[in-house]
Amino acid sequence: MSATEPVSVHILDREYTVGVAPDERSSLMAAAKLLDSRMREVRGSNRMAAVDRVAVLAALNLAHELQQLRDEQQARNREVERTLQDLHRKLDSALGTP
Repeated sequence: MSATEPVSVHILDREYTVGVAPDERSSLMAAAKLLDSRMREVRGSNRMAAVDRVAVLAALNLAHELQQLRDEQQARNREVERTLQDLHRKLDSALGTP
């Protein structure tokens, strides 16, 4: 297990310190930037919106996008598997393998 280092991120004008492995720092910073952007989108011009509501709606939007990407990836994986099975059958047929 690698050591973590504290990293400060700013999300919706608040600072959070998170422990992260050194090789994951840039990914965490990108994720924080994305979350900050999404929370600002959800909040819009309503600066009085409750931060917890903004956070939940932003998280829900991101989780929905993630689920859509997973569904698309599963569909692609199934298609690749079908294609590989077809190719194996054709190869077996060409080689005369039962």
